[in-house]
Amino acid sequence: MDAGEETHVRPGIEILTTDSAHLVRGLRTGLVTNHTGRTLDDRPSATALLDAGADVTALFAPEHGLLGNAAPGEPVRDTSDEVTGIPVYSLYGATPGPDPGTLADLDVLVFDIQDVGARYYSYVSTMLEVMRAASAAGLPFIVADRPNPIGGRAVQGNVLDPSFESFVGPLPIPMRHGMTVGELALLANGETGAGAELHVLRAEGWERGSWGDETGIAWVPTSPNMPSIESATHYPGTCLFEGTPMSVGRGTDRPFQQLGAPWLDGAALVAILQRLDLPGVRFEAVRFRPIAPDDGKFDGEEVSGIRLFVTDRSSYDPTTTSVHLLVEIRRMAGPEWVWREAAFDRLAGTDRLRMAIEAGHAADLIVDSWPAALDGFARVRSRYLLY
Repeated sequence: MDAGEETHVRPGIEILTTDSAHLVRGLRTGLVTNHTGRTLDDRPSATALLDAGADVTALFAPEHGLLGNAAPGEPVRDTSDEVTGIPVYSLYGATPGPDPGTLADLDVLVFDIQDVGARYYSYVSTMLEVMRAASAAGLPFIVADRPNPIGGRAVQGNVLDPSFESFVGPLPIPMRHGMTVGELALLANGETGAGAELHVLRAEGWERGSWGDETGIAWVPTSPNMPSIESATHYPGTCLFEGTPMSVGRGTDRPFQQLGAPWLDGAALVAILQRLDLPGVRFEAVRFRPIAPDDGKFDGEEVSGIRLFVTDRSSYDPTTTSVHLLVEIRRMAGPEWVWREAAFDRLAGTDRLRMAIEAGHAADLIVDSWPAALDGFARVRSRYLLY
């Protein structure tokens, strides 16, 4: 497909509620979903399943809650759906998976949530927890697949060291994995021995090279700080700055598209970055003021920084770009720099990246250590691709 050309993709929930409705018709169904789980005619997935004959008796909500408006890290409470009255059980509270008691009266579990294509995004972690719980309870687990909004070809960044697995990084995959949630479910089921009775309903018409805004599926902000595909495009790289003293633009209208701190000289940083001539991206010096940022960084303060603009999606590598940014900003910051070590290492999936930057290693040297693990991941990944 030519760049920018729009196709009309039917997400997996459309297939499940029409062609494959027999998988849920008349069955007591639990649905893992949030505000992104919608049909092409903008019905919530729960409503669509009810209309297709499923007996939806329980909803399960991930981080940010059913409506997607809870702050990052805020525990989600059990509640009920205002539209259907169905009970909503939290998957983001004291434990990351469902209470076995909430599964006792179910016949099948369905997952329908839009992912963003980066390793560190909690919806995939939630899916894996529910899949394991479904296996333990002897319930079929259906993933209603959706396109990867930042494309399914590019695989970039380092591969997580299994000793750093966490809810932030649940699988040994790269920062930008180039897979859909359905493909990740297949990979996890096949590589970790989860043993789930797994059914993945493909997103009909999606091609690996298509981005979310080329599918005909309306973008729904997946969380309070993921307002656009532009933010999602930078996120596999700029999210690393969550583990640093830098603002990532939370509390502004451009989260993950801009970085800043009161002590940073944005114009000087842009001059350095222009000399690096990084592919597919340009930079502008900016000033911005985070208002009530949910990371607590620089609330109400004007900060100096940079904004990133994608100029060529096909050549842009947000992970390599952000390593260059980390190296240069760390050097410029001097004593102002204080790592949030545990948070950074969880995101990086290793402590090697932080230690290499602290040791003064060049960005290219750091990035050159990634290909062997990426090649190994590519071989595993190839066994689970559906498109």
